[in-house]
Amino acid sequence: MKALTANRLTDGEVVFWRQGQWVERFAEADLFADDDPAGEAAEGHAKNQPKVVVEPYLIDLVESEGLWAPLSYRERIRALGPTNLNHGKQTEGGAAIAALKHAHGASRSTGRVDLIKRK
Repeated sequence: MKALTANRLTDGEVVFWRQGQWVERFAEADLFADDDPAGEAAEGHAKNQPKVVVEPYLIDLVESEGLWAPLSYRERIRALGPTNLNHGKQTEGGAAIAALKHAHGASRSTGRVDLIKRK
């Protein structure tokens, strides 16, 4: 599974793609199967929004506690907010936040690796 992420240009907030719009919560993001062309189509559409977001890319997901979470540690931090436990999205709590906190995976997602290679 994959999800599309970027940073909003106006304030730098981490955002996720949902039905043609950007949302701030990972739990609200559209999820795409690895071989689903809709994920690449969404990424292409997002890249045509240079005044809205910066560097949109697909991230790899892993199942965690019956929910999906970003595979890479970096992307889990981006989804949770700052690493300071008293700030960010993790202060909201709930099952989606618990799944993000307990997920295990790689140091990098292939989406971010591909983004780095393009530069």
